[in-house]
Amino acid sequence: MSPAPGRSKVPAAENTLRILKLLASKRGPLAASTIATALDLPRSSVYHLLGVMEQNGFVLHLHEEQRYGLGIAAFELSSAYSRQEPLSRLGRPLLAQLVDRIGESAHLAVLHGRDVLYIVEERAKHRPSLVTDVGVRLPSHLTASGRAILAALPKSQVRALYPNAAAFTSRVEVKNPIVKYSTLSSHLDRVRQRGFSTENGEVTAGFGSVAVAVTDHLGWPAAAVAVTFLEDRVPEEQWPELADAVRKVAAELSVRLYGRVDA
Repeated sequence: MSPAPGRSKVPAAENTLRILKLLASKRGPLAASTIATALDLPRSSVYHLLGVMEQNGFVLHLHEEQRYGLGIAAFELSSAYSRQEPLSRLGRPLLAQLVDRIGESAHLAVLHGRDVLYIVEERAKHRPSLVTDVGVRLPSHLTASGRAILAALPKSQVRALYPNAAAFTSRVEVKNPIVKYSTLSSHLDRVRQRGFSTENGEVTAGFGSVAVAVTDHLGWPAAAVAVTFLEDRVPEEQWPELADAVRKVAAELSVRLYGRVDA
C-alpha cells in the first residue's frame, strides 16, 4: 500500500529530523510532552525517538529538568557544516554577480564577538583596494556590515555586546562618532526602519557602504552583504538603489542556505 501523497515513506526518519529542527529552533531544552504537542506526535513515539537520539549523542536528557536539548553529536554536525564554509562558497558567486551588475566592490562578513570578520571580498574593476579584505576584523558598530547584523539582533543582545564606553572604538576622525550605547541604539533603529545600514567614512575616509543582513529561517542574522564605494562617485541619494540590489543578494543567499525564508 503506497503512502498518501506528501507523506514520508520513512516516517521515523522524518520525525527524527523534525524533532532535531524543533530543538534547534528554540533557545533552551524542551520537555518531551512539549515536543509531542508541537509536532502533533504520539508521546510514546517521541520518547522512543528521543531515546535513540540520546544513545547516539544527538540529544541530551537533562534529568533534573526533565527536558531534552541538543547533544554533542548535533554540535559536531554544526562544526562540520562550518568547516565546509557554506557561507563563503555560496556567497562568492552571488557577490561576483552583484559586482558585475553595479560596478562597485562587495563583501560578505559575519559577526565575531563585537567585530565583523570578512569572509568574501569581490573587488570591482578599476576600483581601489579596500581594508575589508578576507580575514580582516573590524569593530561592528563602525561598519555597515556590522550594523546590519546588530540591527537584526535582539536589543538585549546588542546591549550585552556594548555594556560600557570602553566597548566603543573609532578609526578615523568623523563628525558624529558612535561612542555610547544610546547613539548606537538610535542608529540601529533607523537601520530597522529603512531595511539597510550605511557607513559614511567611519572605517576609511572617503568611502561609504550600504549593507543588508543575511538571516536564517527564524530571522536571526548569519552574515551581511555590503557594497563599498568612493563617496564622491556615488551620491547619497543613490544609496537606497544600491541597497535594493544588495537586499536581493542577501535574500537569495538566505534561501540558498536555509531554504525558503518567510518575509
